[in-house]
Amino acid sequence: MSPKKIIIIGAAGRDFHNFNVFYRDNPAYEVVAFTAAQIPDIADRKYPASLAGKLYSNGIPIYAQDELEHLIKTLDADACVFSYSDVPYSYVMSLGAKVNAAGAAFTMLGHKNTMIKSTKPVIAVGAVRTGCGKSQTSRRIAEILMANGLKVIAIRHPMPYGDLEAQKVQRFAAIEDLAKHKCTIEEMEEYEPHIERGNVIYAGVDYEAILRAAENDPNGCDVILWDGGNNDFPFYKPDLMIAVTDPHRPGHELSYYPGEVTLRLADVVVINKIDSADFKDILTVRESIAKVNPTAVVVDAASTISVEKPEIIRSKRVLVVEDGPTLTHGEMKIGAGIVAAKRFGAAEIVDPRPFAVGKLAETYRNYPNIGTLLPAMGYGEEQMRDLSATIEKTDCDSVVIATPIDLSRVIKINKPNTRVEYSLQEIGHPDMEDVLKEFIKKI
Repeated sequence: MSPKKIIIIGAAGRDFHNFNVFYRDNPAYEVVAFTAAQIPDIADRKYPASLAGKLYSNGIPIYAQDELEHLIKTLDADACVFSYSDVPYSYVMSLGAKVNAAGAAFTMLGHKNTMIKSTKPVIAVGAVRTGCGKSQTSRRIAEILMANGLKVIAIRHPMPYGDLEAQKVQRFAAIEDLAKHKCTIEEMEEYEPHIERGNVIYAGVDYEAILRAAENDPNGCDVILWDGGNNDFPFYKPDLMIAVTDPHRPGHELSYYPGEVTLRLADVVVINKIDSADFKDILTVRESIAKVNPTAVVVDAASTISVEKPEIIRSKRVLVVEDGPTLTHGEMKIGAGIVAAKRFGAAEIVDPRPFAVGKLAETYRNYPNIGTLLPAMGYGEEQMRDLSATIEKTDCDSVVIATPIDLSRVIKINKPNTRVEYSLQEIGHPDMEDVLKEFIKKI
């Protein structure tokens, strides 16, 4: 029989992983194309032959998702495999309808076919949406494990926006490694906090190779900490699965893909941001957890903020800069920067949209509901220049930076600015130490 022709619908992450673990070197299938969405400027590349295996001597082309229906017909595709995250169910099924109408089957791979087993204990952190607080939860877990004398190696969900061949396996142990691997702002936001806390973090493209390198890291490895991306479920089989929910977006935990998968898989569910959410919305999230995962342990938590220089905010007209993906496909309209601006007495939160230039102006057109926030988009040098120029043009007194890294270190900001930092603080019991106690005993 001829191999089935497959198009993998992706966004430079889950798509490559699904290929590597399920389709690569599998003669029953021929992957004829990838398509790309969500992330700017990642189409019109190739998945390189060096990563694609013995069946793909010329590599695999990557097209824009807008071309999908045309590709199904011209490439005579038998099936399309949906392989990216943080999208509403209506979006997923609308895309499925387009695929079916073009003549192909529409499918999604589950964890049985995509999770890799580690030789080390694995804690996985996921979420029901982008921007719930996965990173601060991962940092809290790492701190507890390290305080118990364990060597933690973090592995981050993929963000391969550059040279895929060069990004096969990336190891970050020092701040200098960020420049070495030509990291974007989005990558630095995820890797730098781990480095600052003294634990090594890996990322890249080939997550089997990444896992084996991490297990044998020269610094030693007692525990693998999967630091998830978007609302995807883990690439590795977890011994302890933790999902983070967000009462600022109540109901999304049961209406976004694959966030509900992550929620249903969880051993522990964190309800984050209860310090700034409405009680009725917290109750909605509790009811959702009880409905689909009633045996999960539930941890209540606040996302606590601190500000380096409150005087930069007080009585000032401020521009608030937040994490880019959280505002775009994460659809958040309030983040740590907005909370800090209100708590510390800003006179006004300035709308940056009239001042946006270049790629940032395009971002606002693509995501018109962002509101009076500036997304720290930095997927490439052009976006980073546009971000700096937009900040410079915006008519404000000062800038509130609520990104996971010190943005002033990587782009030019000629205005008074202060950084907002945020961390996970559990409320009552069970807390993270309670959750990890039995896990640690088994190591």
